[in-house]
Amino acid sequence: MIDVLIIGAGAAGLMCAIEAGKRGRSVLLLDHAAKPAEKIRISGGGRCNFTNLHAAPAHYLSQNPAFCKSALSRYTQRDFVALVEKHGIAYHEKTLGQLFCDGSAQQIIDMLLEECRAVGVRILMQTSVQSIEKPGSHFRITGLQESWDCASLVMACGGLSIPKMGATGFGYDIARQFGHAIVPTEAGLVPFTLSETQLAPWKGLSGVAVDAVVRAGKRSFREGMLFTHRGLSGPSILQISSYWDAGETLRIDMAPGQNVSVALLEARTHQPRQEVATALVP
Repeated sequence: MIDVLIIGAGAAGLMCAIEAGKRGRSVLLLDHAAKPAEKIRISGGGRCNFTNLHAAPAHYLSQNPAFCKSALSRYTQRDFVALVEKHGIAYHEKTLGQLFCDGSAQQIIDMLLEECRAVGVRILMQTSVQSIEKPGSHFRITGLQESWDCASLVMACGGLSIPKMGATGFGYDIARQFGHAIVPTEAGLVPFTLSETQLAPWKGLSGVAVDAVVRAGKRSFREGMLFTHRGLSGPSILQISSYWDAGETLRIDMAPGQNVSVALLEARTHQPRQEVATALVP
C-alpha cells in the first residue's frame, strides 16, 4: 500500500511529492508524458519565471477569495526563493517582482527532481491511468500493465491549457466520477488571436513590443505588449485575458502618460515639447 499516489508530474505534482516525502510518506508519482514538468521547461521564454516577490492572495482569482490564503501563508515566495538559492541557481528580477533564472528553466526542473530523489519519491513517466476506483477506505489506480493501491490520491494533472503538450480533461473526468461539480472552464493567461481581417493592419508590427495599459472593464494592467503573427501577446495581454469576457471591449493605450498629439508634432517639427504644447493649447 502506497501512502500517497500523485497523478501529474508538473510543478504542482512535484512540489506535492516533495512535501509528502518530507513527512515520511511513501510517494509514487505518475505521468503519461515522456518527460516531467514540460510547462516549466517552456515558461518564461525558457528561463522560467519561477515566482513573484509580490505574490499575495489579492492577485489570485477564485470564487472563494480566501481559498489560497492558508497555502500562501504556509509556503511563501520567500520559501521557494530559499530553495532556488540552496541549489545555487542564479536568478534576476525583471519587472514588477518577476524572478527568472539567469540560465535555463531546466535548472528548476532538475532542482525539483533532486528534491524528489532526496526524499525517496518514485516517479513513473509514460504511464497512463486507465481507471480509478475506491473499493474501501483506499484508492485503486489501474494502468495499462500494473495497478496500485494508495491511502491518499492527489490529482495534479492540470487543465486544458496546452493540448499539444499532452494536456487533457482527465482530471475533470475523475472529479465528476467522484461527484464533484465542475465550474465551466475558460481560457486565462492566454494571448489574443485576431482574425485575418483584424490582423491585416498590424502584420508589419509582428515582433514589436511596446509598453501599454490594457483595460477590460474596471481592471487594467500596465506591462509590455507584443504584436505577433497571430494577434496580441505579452504580459499585459496575458494578465487581462483572465478578466476579459467575450464581447467585452478591450481598451489598449500604447502611449500611457503621454499626449500623443504633442509627441507626434514634436517629433515632426523637432520643437521642444513646451513650445509644441503651447502651440497646441494657446
